Amino acid sequence: MKIIPLSLAILFLPLAAGAQQITNQEPDSLQAPEIALDEVMVSALRVTREIPITFTDLQKKDFQPRNLGQDIPILLNYLPAVVTTSDAGAGVGYTGIRVRGSDATRVNVTINGIPYNDPESHGTFWVNMPDFASSVENLQLQRGVGTSTNGAGAFGASLNLLTDKTSEDAYALVSSSAGSYHTLKNTVKFSTGLMRGHVEMAGRLSRITSDGYIDRASSALDSYFLQGAYLNGHTLIKALLFGGHEVTYQSWYGFDPATLAAIGVDANLDTNRTYNIAGIQFDDAGNFEGFYGNQVDNYKQDHFQLHWNENWSASWSSHLAVHYTRGRGFYEEYVDDWYYSNILFAEDSQLSFIGREDFTLNGEEVNSTDYIRRRWLDNDFYGTVFSATYAQAPVRIVLGGGYNFYLGDHFGEVLWSQYSNGGPIRDRYYEDDSRKTDLNFFAKSSYDMGTDWSLFGDLQYRRVGYRANGAETGTVDDSFNFFNPKAGVTYHLNPANNIYISYARAHREPNRNDYESGAPKPEKLNDFELGWRFLSDALQLNANVYYMRYKDQLVLTGELNDVGAPLRANVGDSYRLGLEMDASLDLSTKWRWEPNFALSSNRNVDFFFERDGQLRDLGQTHIAYSPSLIIGNRLTYAPLEALQLSLLTKYVGKQFMGNIDSEASVLKAYSQTDLNIQYRLDVGDWADGLTLSALVNNLFDAYYESNGYFYTYDDDFTNPGTVTTIEGAGYYPQAGIHFLLGGTLRF
Repeated sequence: MKIIPLSLAILFLPLAAGAQQITNQEPDSLQAPEIALDEVMVSALRVTREIPITFTDLQKKDFQPRNLGQDIPILLNYLPAVVTTSDAGAGVGYTGIRVRGSDATRVNVTINGIPYNDPESHGTFWVNMPDFASSVENLQLQRGVGTSTNGAGAFGASLNLLTDKTSEDAYALVSSSAGSYHTLKNTVKFSTGLMRGHVEMAGRLSRITSDGYIDRASSALDSYFLQGAYLNGHTLIKALLFGGHEVTYQSWYGFDPATLAAIGVDANLDTNRTYNIAGIQFDDAGNFEGFYGNQVDNYKQDHFQLHWNENWSASWSSHLAVHYTRGRGFYEEYVDDWYYSNILFAEDSQLSFIGREDFTLNGEEVNSTDYIRRRWLDNDFYGTVFSATYAQAPVRIVLGGGYNFYLGDHFGEVLWSQYSNGGPIRDRYYEDDSRKTDLNFFAKSSYDMGTDWSLFGDLQYRRVGYRANGAETGTVDDSFNFFNPKAGVTYHLNPANNIYISYARAHREPNRNDYESGAPKPEKLNDFELGWRFLSDALQLNANVYYMRYKDQLVLTGELNDVGAPLRANVGDSYRLGLEMDASLDLSTKWRWEPNFALSSNRNVDFFFERDGQLRDLGQTHIAYSPSLIIGNRLTYAPLEALQLSLLTKYVGKQFMGNIDSEASVLKAYSQTDLNIQYRLDVGDWADGLTLSALVNNLFDAYYESNGYFYTYDDDFTNPGTVTTIEGAGYYPQAGIHFLLGGTLRF
């Protein structure tokens, strides 16, 4: 495989050398371009090719042909250095994304400049906003630290989404798609257009249902999006209300051969790959009885945003927003006494765990029970973000910041128990709350020196406070003060070529799960980027080298907690060193080729691990979930103006799911290919048109696992006096060939 990136590099060079001279450049960010008022919301966070930051832009037209029900991470799968996965195996339900080996907790996500990452877990749960891609106008993925943004700092990437822009014309849209695993998506969308040139009302309703590829991994997803806009000259005021309700049968635990073998189930991953252990039930003797029918995740989330965008003059613009997010929901679970006591060796089924006393029944002591529980999260997140931009050649300055506050209530209820011992229905067996504040200010500036050189600087101060009082976290009362400087320079070789170099410093606080695992330290990162960009009529080419040096990085250990969330631990020194290249080439008027690859080395510098009772220095080891080679490719053929066919291929190299370089932790390399077809029909004067779409995922029916977990434990019971380290692994199998067919009618 080592020959692949070299071959691609050799291929890219003649393409660049032979490309046509540029005739229509992007507008220079230093020339104070006419920015659409909608864009003011994210312009403080985004960059152009003149800024020394590594990034990729996607417009609605780039992902809409594949937007047939799958989640946003799956739609981004073919971007450079991106790896995605789906718990249910087919892209509907819980999905995840990693960039440069960094998981979703390190990818800072903003929607119209408002932080979206969960403040406590740092995760991004797209399942809470199903079909959100139907309301996204465009997005930008910045790899590495990126520019200063709102919310938690970016340790792998920043993803900035802009929702639908204001529409001048009225329209109505009906869209439906259906496919494998009884997947069905229905969307209704409308806009009044600008009434009297000033006011627009727009909205969307969506519903997605799917059985999932994995057994019982069903999804029932509802969402809405409402927007009111007032436009008057240089003023745009937008009020947005959007959210969703998801009910998904749990499929967090993957396929664990060791656990399945222990309960007598076929543990062959190739022949029994859809097996889902969630909700399993046994009798007191350990005989399998079935699965609990309501082992679900049930969560609602509503977002409110109010934006005021103003172009004060040709040089000055500003953005002010307030926001509020309300979330509430639960995991419902059947806790089987035999399974928890004899397979998981966990205390969850003990009466003392749910706050009840042991008792005697018919002369026998009862200290454990089967029961059904709900673990609730009821949270509020609100705050403000703001920015002011001055752009007058040769200078552009952005001043901004935000203040956000989070309140989270965590509690557990017992709905039913085999042995109640007087406990009431919905008895709360734990209650705790958490509070988090996040204040940040930033100043950014770019300066065109007028001699083919331009400079960029970015300073951010961030103060974070976090308090929690849970039994798992202990009492937490931490505060952090972070100063994050960034600087870079861009050299313009000619109108088609520029070279950039940049440095960025970033800090990041631990999340709730980190506190549950111990006493974590905040992370520190120094990110160095060197890149080259080429742009012409026929070719766009980007190449960059990066070196990301970490101190106390919270790396994924490979293990999961009891709700399937990945666990992390601090390591001393670590780094990521990589080369990324991507291109977009018009081969002819009908063919377009868009290849990319990422080649990297990701290492813990000096890693220690206790094996068989002895602490061992393993030296340099691979960082978990960090493949050294990722290749993406999209080949598009448009034989007719109304017809487009795209072949999309993704290759992800071998990964270690732990940090000790154990062969038992290897996630094998895999590749997949999708076929996407879109055809636009003219249906006469009664409608604007009908668009038909088809998506065949995993066209060649490959068996692969895109994610997994790895765990170790010490066994001192089998051979008393001897400690033996036992290793185990689980996997998340992905669906074979499957399809989605859809149609969109616009009036």
